[in-house]
Amino acid sequence: MAIERRREAGGGGRPLPEENGSVPGAVGGGAAAPPGPPPANAAGAEIQALPVSPPAAACSPLLLDYDGSVLPFLGGLGGRYQRTLVLLTWVPALVIGFSKFSDSFLLDQPDFWCREADGQGNWSGTLAPIHANHSGNGSIFPPPGLPTPAGGNASECGCREWHYRIRAGLVQNVVSKWDLVCDSAWKVHIAKFSLLVGLIFGHLITGCIADWVGRRPVLLFSVIFILIFGLTVALSVNVTMFSTLRFFEGFCLAGIVLSLYALRIELCPPGHRFMITMVASFIEMAGQFLMPGLAALCRDWQVLQAVIICPFLLMLFYWVIFPESLRWLMATQQFEASKELILQLTHKNRMSTESDIKGVVPELEKEITRRPKKVCIVKVVGTRNLWKNIVVLCVNSLTGYGIHHCFAKSMMGHEAKMAITHNFYADYYTMAGIALASCLAMCPVVGFLGRRGGLLLFMILTALASLLQLGLLNLIGKYSQLPDSGMSDSVKDKFSVAFSIVGMFSSHAVGSLSVFFCAEITPTVIRGGGLGLVLASAGFGRLTAPIMELHNQKGYFLHHVIFACCTLICIICILLLPESKNQHLPENIPDGEHYTRQPLLPHKKGEQPLLLTNSELKDYSGLHDSAAVSDGISENTTANGMK
Repeated sequence: MAIERRREAGGGGRPLPEENGSVPGAVGGGAAAPPGPPPANAAGAEIQALPVSPPAAACSPLLLDYDGSVLPFLGGLGGRYQRTLVLLTWVPALVIGFSKFSDSFLLDQPDFWCREADGQGNWSGTLAPIHANHSGNGSIFPPPGLPTPAGGNASECGCREWHYRIRAGLVQNVVSKWDLVCDSAWKVHIAKFSLLVGLIFGHLITGCIADWVGRRPVLLFSVIFILIFGLTVALSVNVTMFSTLRFFEGFCLAGIVLSLYALRIELCPPGHRFMITMVASFIEMAGQFLMPGLAALCRDWQVLQAVIICPFLLMLFYWVIFPESLRWLMATQQFEASKELILQLTHKNRMSTESDIKGVVPELEKEITRRPKKVCIVKVVGTRNLWKNIVVLCVNSLTGYGIHHCFAKSMMGHEAKMAITHNFYADYYTMAGIALASCLAMCPVVGFLGRRGGLLLFMILTALASLLQLGLLNLIGKYSQLPDSGMSDSVKDKFSVAFSIVGMFSSHAVGSLSVFFCAEITPTVIRGGGLGLVLASAGFGRLTAPIMELHNQKGYFLHHVIFACCTLICIICILLLPESKNQHLPENIPDGEHYTRQPLLPHKKGEQPLLLTNSELKDYSGLHDSAAVSDGISENTTANGMK
């Protein structure tokens, strides 16, 4: 009873945290009032009560429950205008696919040999063609270098004029235009490096900007600048200018990718988020599959670059037809702009405000004078659960995309040993086909097991493929050397290719699902920053490919061992993540903190769950007060008040 009296006198328990996760000293932001009711005849007490007036109270829960109140009022995805907006987020995915995989064609290293003095391009027996590295997926997953013939030595690199045979469908690319072979071959890796570094910095910076100024301005300014830098890339006069402009092109491409991803997630109700995101992934992969045909039609790398960039001109019309994210406006308490956008949506959907059963519009009228509250991603450092979830998903993304290169290199290397005909298009479509199969498998697996269960399954497959390739194949290699073993090196190579395909399949799913998972559990007020962190981590994973290529694959085995160890760590950390399937998106940081871990398997009927839900958590804030009260009771007084 003493605890209850102290709670009633103190105002009902501890104060709620604000959007940035900090706990104010009092409800109104001033000093905490002393416990107990203020004297009725004291004028000073009336003045002291002003800081806890109702206008300083928290925002209406109805307005912050976007998935439960605002989105149903607007019709969810049933509204024609919402479906149009989702379609507009899908269309640019095709051009984004062209841009992401353009390095496979612009920077493909062709076969080359020295021209004869007669200029006919014939070569003698001592000057055999030098085979370059060919990649199934460009700068992301390059294979190891093929063995160079005996004639391909320093004497050939002294040649003044080269003849090239490009297998990527182009007559001329960046390598052949500026003779980036022999001593200049390292410049090709730097050019591949520049696009990925631009993507990494772009994701980090544009994500924070999107949380501060909105998704729509970031999208439109990124489109404008990618048109400027992308078209200027086609006019490059040397490889230095090309690499520098590709960095800025990657920076702007990151802004487009991130803002469209966030807009797509924030438009959808809980039951449709994953499938709508996967449709965008399939459209992007369609760009990957169509890229060889586009290169064969263009024939020249400058024309190809211009054709890839020019479709972004159509996105300039998004400034007129695409609104700001209503979810972000509501979460940052920009209620005046939110009201205008809600009226616009109801008008275009031909809906009446009379269908507002929960009273969203009247609540907006009451809160319209409230000042906006915008939050930066650095606020997540002061949280208890949210920062751990984001870090775990960033490590998963880094591991998934990083180890993908290890599997790709192993598969391409063993294909060369097994005398499979080396063909650019075969390698390219093998990589694309594995990525497509991975995305197709994600749909039923995530639908059945959820986000956390699906991520755990694919990470276990990745770890098994990696460990078997590192351990079992070495054991097979030892037994194959015995005379009576009956095993040949070809058996080991076939096992390695099989493990590589499984590893590429599962690691691609790990990387993609980590990005989507992070977009769901990160609150709306910092979703841009959270997406930027996990996408930048994926970029660091992809960056391992040109780094290893630049060092001529030195340290490859250690690289694979490190990522294999990371997969084991990630398996444990995934169990700490919450499950976001069919859950409302968190709107502010306190909502994100409530996304706590649930059991992987539901408890049986009648079984006591080990983890309590938020509604079952008890408030023990009055225990300290009761202890202070009990100190004033006489020592010789019993609990019943009897001496």
